[in-house]
Amino acid sequence: MTATPIRAREHDLGNGLLVLRSLPAMTHRSIGPFVFFDHAGPVVMDAATGRQADVRPHPHIGLATVSYLMSGAVRHRDNQGFDQVIHPGDVNWMTAGRGIVHSERFDVPDAFAGDGLELLQSWVALPKDLEESDPSFSHHARADLPHAEDGDVALRVIAGEAFGMKSPVRVHSPIFYVHAELKAGARIDIPADYSERAAYVVHGRMRDETDGAEYGPRQLVAFSSGGPTTLRASNDATVMLLGGEPLGPRFVWWNFVSSRKERIREAAADWKAGRLKLPANDNREFIPLPDKPI
Repeated sequence: MTATPIRAREHDLGNGLLVLRSLPAMTHRSIGPFVFFDHAGPVVMDAATGRQADVRPHPHIGLATVSYLMSGAVRHRDNQGFDQVIHPGDVNWMTAGRGIVHSERFDVPDAFAGDGLELLQSWVALPKDLEESDPSFSHHARADLPHAEDGDVALRVIAGEAFGMKSPVRVHSPIFYVHAELKAGARIDIPADYSERAAYVVHGRMRDETDGAEYGPRQLVAFSSGGPTTLRASNDATVMLLGGEPLGPRFVWWNFVSSRKERIREAAADWKAGRLKLPANDNREFIPLPDKPI
């Protein structure tokens, strides 16, 4: 078993909202079906500044977005008619398929409450035969997700199957995505029955029991398949475990994912020409197509 730390890059989404992007990376374009992994915050803003950081309507194709909050709140709206506020521990799973348009607004009173907004957002590629499927959206409350506690370890399965538990979130390929809270000294095994696996340290520090390497906050580490992988918390820690079976090469450009570059060109042309409708209750503005080569 080998471990590969992945170097993340900071991106400015505008108006003070910075994200650390771990996927895609030069060394790993994906981990299982995960092709994108962002960590925003924690950040505290007043109401007026927070509204300036709103993510205006924008399109997606060929993927499922997975939004998961550590703190704060976000309102999702899309052109399928869904309007949903997400809170910590809930899951918003949006399947773009052939095309969906959505916004993420900070117009709820608790958007930056307490420790501020802290959001993990990932993109999961769809199998080739589902890339042009009907778009859909599902919300799963924290209380509906399988949860287990064993001594100094607490687990919540966000999506897929792991640790003998299965999330109610409907996925499209073999996958696991787990939120784990560990007290100092506690150990956790990364599920071994998937081809590609990784751990993302949100808070605290984790030590690899195999080689002694230690990983700090906001660090994504990919692990090779074969053999057990055990991590130990050096102090109280929050870690996300993720991975699954790879789906083959994918092109990622702006908000579009596809196995065919030409399909991305088509989606870009559709957005530029206004052929993708905006959410009915959020249609006064949108993010324009970026001026960069595909």
